Amino acid sequence: MDPDMSFTLYPAIDLKDGQCVRLLRGEMDKATVFSDSPAAQATAFREAGFTHLHVVDLNGAFEGKAVNRAAVEAILKATDAPVQLGGGIRNRAQIDAWLEAGISRVILGTAALRDPDLVKEAARALPGRIVVGIDAKDGMVAVEGWAETSDMKATELAKAFEGCGVAAIVATDIGRDGLKTGVNVPFTAELANTVSIPIIASGGVASTDDIRALIAADAPIAGSILGRALYDGDIVAAEAISAVS
Repeated sequence: MDPDMSFTLYPAIDLKDGQCVRLLRGEMDKATVFSDSPAAQATAFREAGFTHLHVVDLNGAFEGKAVNRAAVEAILKATDAPVQLGGGIRNRAQIDAWLEAGISRVILGTAALRDPDLVKEAARALPGRIVVGIDAKDGMVAVEGWAETSDMKATELAKAFEGCGVAAIVATDIGRDGLKTGVNVPFTAELANTVSIPIIASGGVASTDDIRALIAADAPIAGSILGRALYDGDIVAAEAISAVS
């Protein structure tokens, strides 16, 4: 990792039916509920010392529109931490509405593959506010809440957004997501070495050692999403924060 570059941890709050859950491999029927109060969870993460939050409207990802708006708004009221939000955001009106509501950065996933011009136009108009979510299985891009795999390589999709002001790419290996099998460092590093856009690792982060491995990788990886391992206690907040500071 570039010594001048900071590494940011993003605890994940995944919303399903108003609750904070974790899925296994993105399958909605394999959800574990961790909290009935996403706002309380956001507050707990902030109090533990995390500076940023990663929020996903899971219902929204499958339905293509905001479903857990009330829970997201409660999170925004409860914490001063910058929140990046993904799930079901497919057009400019939705992007603008969320940014006006107080979201720091909007994550576009399915839209990145289906409507790349939307992403580029929004990124140019809203520098630093648009994040691309690339979900991949065996290096190939998956879409529609991971229900489908495309015939495009993740590295090719990432290259398509070079130079238009995209703030970051969240790269998820969906074969590992929620399984705590260890983060896919080679996949993440390949993306980070392919484009100049900051790459945030996601999927399978199982321990503080995984965070250290991402930092030690010979690639400018910018951060990591923390999910199930943080909720299960396999990652201790203080240890993770100290590993990146």
